[in-house]
Amino acid sequence: MNKVIEERTKRTEWYRDARFGMFIHWGLYAIPARGEWVRSMEQIPHEDYCHLTEEFTAENYNPREWARLAKKAGMKYAVLTAKHHDGFCLFDTKLTDYNSMNAACHKDLVKEFLEAFRAEGIKVGLYFSIIDWRHPDFPHYGDMHHPMRNHPECSNENRDFDRYLEFMFGQIKELLTNYGKLDLMWFDFSYGDMKCDKWKAQELISMVRSIQPWLIIDNRLEGSAEDSGSILTANPTEYSGDFASPEQMIPPAGIRNELGNPVPWEACLTLNNNWGYSSSDRHYKSAEMVIHMLVECVSKGGNLLLNVGPDAKGRIPKESVKILEEVGEWMDENSKSIYGCGYAEIDKPEWGRYTRNGNKIYAHVMEPQAGAIPLTGIHGKIKKLRRLSDNSEVKLTDYWNLKEYSQNQFFFLNADTCDSYPLPDDRDTVVEVTLEETEE
Repeated sequence: MNKVIEERTKRTEWYRDARFGMFIHWGLYAIPARGEWVRSMEQIPHEDYCHLTEEFTAENYNPREWARLAKKAGMKYAVLTAKHHDGFCLFDTKLTDYNSMNAACHKDLVKEFLEAFRAEGIKVGLYFSIIDWRHPDFPHYGDMHHPMRNHPECSNENRDFDRYLEFMFGQIKELLTNYGKLDLMWFDFSYGDMKCDKWKAQELISMVRSIQPWLIIDNRLEGSAEDSGSILTANPTEYSGDFASPEQMIPPAGIRNELGNPVPWEACLTLNNNWGYSSSDRHYKSAEMVIHMLVECVSKGGNLLLNVGPDAKGRIPKESVKILEEVGEWMDENSKSIYGCGYAEIDKPEWGRYTRNGNKIYAHVMEPQAGAIPLTGIHGKIKKLRRLSDNSEVKLTDYWNLKEYSQNQFFFLNADTCDSYPLPDDRDTVVEVTLEETEE
């Protein structure tokens, strides 16, 4: 096995078991409340944006509540935006005064986040933007995304990108040395010619590994949500990342490299339509949809990193809380079909999805059926069936109207009426299928 892939496989063992995480986008942009890209989208000059630090009180910030919510939802890891593209830092950096210690809250918000989530047994990660619209040496005029991209008076003359990289490396080193053991770093993002060597990616990854060798990172020093980079090849670079990071979508068939071997990945998705808090965005996904998204990711060998965007006061929106609590209710009964599971290597059934862990296949029945439910691809290999939520027996059936379909095996979810409508859990009823031990 390629050495990079072998080391990646070892580092990501916990991650591939966890399957479900919380993404948290929070920063000054919660005050204008029009999403985390507001400064770029509206081309707001820094002098009209930076004063928001005077209002960033975080007065209701209680990361213990956030952590308890994540745990209740069944999330095993969490990632907070230590710094987003606007350059404002939620940690006590000594390299710029543009941070939460100097804002109205006067707090090291990253430190409190890490302490709270570790206390709940949740693995911790930090998001760090490798672009920085506030730094004077980062390209302004003509850059694809910079708020001042259309302002020729913001010429890039006399801007020293190496000086910017020294600053960027310094901040990353602060996070790696001042906050104890981290589990994950989420770098964002490459675009155009701003990738790989532009970031001194090999030097950066060497620094990261020298300080916290167990740390896993995403693929965006080299790739982006548009291009995964060499992580999909048989010979990935050392800075190709430990997992691919499709954004706001779930890959049609999971992610495998050019040899057909699975690659660790996570789909990062929002609960509504924005990453950062948007006061007018009430387009929330239902708990049922989140459950289906999670199961789909796992069935394709991936993770779901689900985002919440706290408001300027530090409160996770009540709609998000309600959704995650309901997801947690389902996870309380069905998490065995998520943690440690992955590809079932069986074609997707019409009525839902399969996930698998060893000789256990989990049939996620998401659509009510008129009659019996077929189990395809495992005929003659089934030892027993149980409803996962309560361990109640589910019996295979050879009901009279199934005789000519003997290439499959069938079961009813409502044996007394010989049908499967309504579903016992209309969000997703999970049946644990134990295969004969020879299938392990």
